[in-house]
Amino acid sequence: MTDFTPNDHRFMTQALRLAEQGLYTTMPNPRVGCVIVKDGEVVGEGAHLKVGTPHAEVHALNQAGTLASGATAYVTLEPCGHHGRTPPCAEALIKAGVTKVILAMKDPNPLVSGQGVAALQVAGVHVYTGLMQQQAHDINIGFISRMIQKKPFVRSKIATSLDGKCALSNGVSQWITDAAARADVQRWRARSCAILTGIGTVLQDNPSLTVREVDLDRQPLCIIVDSRLRIPLDAKLLNNEQVLIAYATDEEQKATQLIAMGVSLLCIPNDDGKVCLESLLKHLASNEVNEVMVEGGEGLNGALMALKLIDELVIYYAPKLMGSNGKGMFGLPELQAMEEVIKLDVQDLRQFGSDIRVIARCVSP
Repeated sequence: MTDFTPNDHRFMTQALRLAEQGLYTTMPNPRVGCVIVKDGEVVGEGAHLKVGTPHAEVHALNQAGTLASGATAYVTLEPCGHHGRTPPCAEALIKAGVTKVILAMKDPNPLVSGQGVAALQVAGVHVYTGLMQQQAHDINIGFISRMIQKKPFVRSKIATSLDGKCALSNGVSQWITDAAARADVQRWRARSCAILTGIGTVLQDNPSLTVREVDLDRQPLCIIVDSRLRIPLDAKLLNNEQVLIAYATDEEQKATQLIAMGVSLLCIPNDDGKVCLESLLKHLASNEVNEVMVEGGEGLNGALMALKLIDELVIYYAPKLMGSNGKGMFGLPELQAMEEVIKLDVQDLRQFGSDIRVIARCVSP
């Protein structure tokens, strides 16, 4: 089956909307939605909402009851075929008597990918894959990155003037954008597993970087890149629920005090005596961090961009000019030829109040 019908698209769209219900809550698990259809009518639907709770397919099957027999299931991600925190969903679909399963995409985990499909097919269930795959991919872009690339999906949020300045020359940056744009930032924070910032931002702004204005029963892990452990012990970020400081040297002998305050420390120096950012991201992936949101200055953004570690930019342009002496978005080496420029692929463009938000992904060479 290669041609999906308009109804197939309609039911998968519904499943994708259900998956979005877990946008802020499923980590480290993927966000998944399921719709069960019989005789052209939805008889069951469900979403995975939190790790350790039933998966989307189980919720949908429970709602459908005996009507699941002979029905078609639309699922945004391949049903699990293995025992994890919960029993395999492929087995539940088989037991319920579902005769056809339409998937947006297979499981990206190379250790289990295809197992659910194989189990369904062995049981005689017809399985078709690839309906609205890109949309399903984007909902779980962090989970997929962690499974395939062994690194979280890194998204950098930047607020800037139209002339590309993120702060005045004296470091003052509050507030470049208006309330509507700042409210949108809260939603990006809420979907992130971790917020990453640099010591320069901590020393200049003393931010909290917590999620506000979004109903959430958790706060993202707060990560601070602080090569020499210069962070003041009264910094607001140290009051966050979970704090990890990545450092290279402890020049001020603060490690013991920070540990006593409940802060986690990770010593990962590179050859230049700074924090090894590649090692930091690998560490985060090994600890099931799917999406990282960077809220730093030109130093951290520049270092990440130079190493090709930023996957996506969320840039808010305010209709203001801050002058040539203001601080830029990226501290990058001077380029000598147009062939050296970093190319971006714009994914979305919209307005929030008087500010314009651009979402762009970095194009791999």
